[in-house]
Amino acid sequence: MENQLDLFNKAASKLTLTRPLAFFDLETTGVDFVKDRIVEISILRVNVDGSKTSKTYRLNPTIPIPIESSKIHGIYDEDVITAPTFKQVAQEIFDLLNPADLAGFSSNRFDVPMLLEEFIRVGLSFSIDDRSLIDVHRIYTHFEKRTLEAAYMFYCNKVLENAHSAEADTLATYEVFMSQLERYAADLKGDVKFLHDLSNEERFIDSGRRFVFISGKPCFNFGKYKGRPVEEVLRTDPGYYNWMMQGDFAQHTKQKLTEIKEKLKKN
Repeated sequence: MENQLDLFNKAASKLTLTRPLAFFDLETTGVDFVKDRIVEISILRVNVDGSKTSKTYRLNPTIPIPIESSKIHGIYDEDVITAPTFKQVAQEIFDLLNPADLAGFSSNRFDVPMLLEEFIRVGLSFSIDDRSLIDVHRIYTHFEKRTLEAAYMFYCNKVLENAHSAEADTLATYEVFMSQLERYAADLKGDVKFLHDLSNEERFIDSGRRFVFISGKPCFNFGKYKGRPVEEVLRTDPGYYNWMMQGDFAQHTKQKLTEIKEKLKKN
């Protein structure tokens, strides 16, 4: 029987990289990426030559960590008193993730939006427009229906120790992904763009999923203008822009709305 290392080597040979692929996981103060903050981020960057770079940051979120969240990831206020803030290490994280495609477990719905908000708050322009986003959970549920712990047992035949710590979850996600490439070799390509398309049901424009491409045009994905082209609405109801900019929307959503408006001015 092949051991796990042999399976990894087989899977790695099937993975085609044109630039680094960064697996990452976040632990946070909560699930509202507009208001909550990161308390831990772990990154495993797989380089084009197959070498790996791993880094984990424990962060002071600058806001209290709710006890409910601490009970999940095991990080309490007293654990981060002397830790750096995201702002203090943002450039280092930014550099580690550039230029890289991104991968995670349920990352497209939470981790990527949360990370975007943090970068925007500190004034760093971290764009996902030209990156492939691989969601290992989407690949998993495409073939199976499980949690990360169950996925780890199913694909790797191991119990996930220290679940809900960013480092353990990041490493487990990477192992599950590599095992997926081997198990579903007949259906999965090692091409990052193919995996990106499989991981994304729809092509959302912003982290808050308020805008989506329909027939190649940015359209609203919520409210009274759902399905309508954003440019069309901005022309006929210019006050809607101000309403959104003053509303409780993600900073990335507001950023993308402004970009569309500025493009409209030039046309």
